[in-house]
Amino acid sequence: MDGQAHAERLGTAQLGVELGERATLVQFSSAFCQPCRATRRTLAEVAGMVDGVAHVEIDAEAHLTLVRALGISRTPTVLVLDASGRIVRRAVGQPRTVDVVAALGQAM
Repeated sequence: MDGQAHAERLGTAQLGVELGERATLVQFSSAFCQPCRATRRTLAEVAGMVDGVAHVEIDAEAHLTLVRALGISRTPTVLVLDASGRIVRRAVGQPRTVDVVAALGQAM
């Protein structure tokens, strides 16, 4: 977790959806971001393979207050939340499936 982030936990109020039962993959994307599409596929695939994991995609441009609060400067940025919404991992750029699975292992 880098020093720019101010929010340690995220929940339904910030994300607009329920958290996953065991973990949540939060993806910040923008409209013309090519790696965001591949990231969406990767995260959706992992969420589909692991019980209790949700994938939430957030349009960074439509949620600037949240983006600023979390210190997000590039898309895609992926946050891995544990069951309580605590941010346990953060990655910028297109993640590899194996890295997402490893990060989930830390969150659960």
